[in-house]
Amino acid sequence: HYKIYNTNTRQITTIEQIAINAKNADVIFFGEEHNDSAGHFLEAAIFKALHKEYGNKLALSMEMFETDCQLVLNEYLDGFISESRMIKEARAWNNYKDYKPAVEFAKENKLSVIAANPPRRYVSMVSSNGMNSLAGLPKASKKYLPPLPYDTLSGRYYEKFQEFMGGGSPGTNNPKIYYSQNLWDAGMSNSIYKFWKKNKGKKIFHMVGRFHVDEKLGTAAQLQNRSSKLKILNIS
Repeated sequence: HYKIYNTNTRQITTIEQIAINAKNADVIFFGEEHNDSAGHFLEAAIFKALHKEYGNKLALSMEMFETDCQLVLNEYLDGFISESRMIKEARAWNNYKDYKPAVEFAKENKLSVIAANPPRRYVSMVSSNGMNSLAGLPKASKKYLPPLPYDTLSGRYYEKFQEFMGGGSPGTNNPKIYYSQNLWDAGMSNSIYKFWKKNKGKKIFHMVGRFHVDEKLGTAAQLQNRSSKLKILNIS
């Protein structure tokens, strides 16, 4: 059970109309709640509708896989390894079954899937030791990260993060926590941007927690900073 509301026309719309409206979009963000079954259903349905409209000029990007797992994910998509092996070695989320329909559709139709998120171990480094701690990593490690130093968004996104974390509570004023949040966003935006630069003309459908993209902040803002030419469609 769902209704889709178009904030531009201020009217109820359809999955098919979203696909049509994406004609000029380079990136379509779907900001989800990770435990929302209706949202997961819609993600897969919209992805399929985009494919019906644009065929192989489409790619899937996911917060749910980390950049250092791209090789394993590709091996699964290309049929070299089993699903169970991929789930284990690509560190798939516990609720992978919710994302499986979109991944399987991409596999069946030979569409690229981008493991977009920076590895959690580096985000933990920033939370504990600050963003400057990343500078000492070996070159081989840095290839899984956005260019350093990465942007730390101020203004509305910072205010929202403070509200979300219960501003004023112990630890919420620690800038390291906010900088680790920004590393997720900078990393995902960089993964999307790198793919777009190599595959111009392809639309990228990015599945992500909605806090990262609501109001076109976070990941969306970081991506727009990388290229103002990119046209974005945002679903929350």
